[in-house]
Amino acid sequence: QLHLVESGGGLVQPGESLTLSCVTSGTSLDFYAMGWFRQAPGEEREGISCLDHSGGGTYYADSVKGRFTITRDTAKRTAYLQMNNLKAEDSGSYFCAAALFESGREMCLEKRGINFWGQGTQVTVSS
Repeated sequence: QLHLVESGGGLVQPGESLTLSCVTSGTSLDFYAMGWFRQAPGEEREGISCLDHSGGGTYYADSVKGRFTITRDTAKRTAYLQMNNLKAEDSGSYFCAAALFESGREMCLEKRGINFWGQGTQVTVSS
């Protein structure tokens, strides 16, 4: 079992930055792909950034490429999402997820193999 807890959301102005954290507990992260998903009110939950289970590859949705960076610190059992130059359309609930032995691309695009979800953290970008 893996327990995921997100934090770091908040209210920011356009152009500002936020770093989301996903602290895990339970089984080892070594074989899990980690990802961040965003859901706006009335919309589907979409994968915006995912990291291969090997840690060697990443996927970013076109809407966040060049602005967001996903990382993982296995010693701290934590995944991060650094979000720069935030835009109003980045607003939504952000969920951390873990998928056993998955690639980041499939995890984000298909939600394939996702075994565990966090409870979400809210990000609001508004002037």
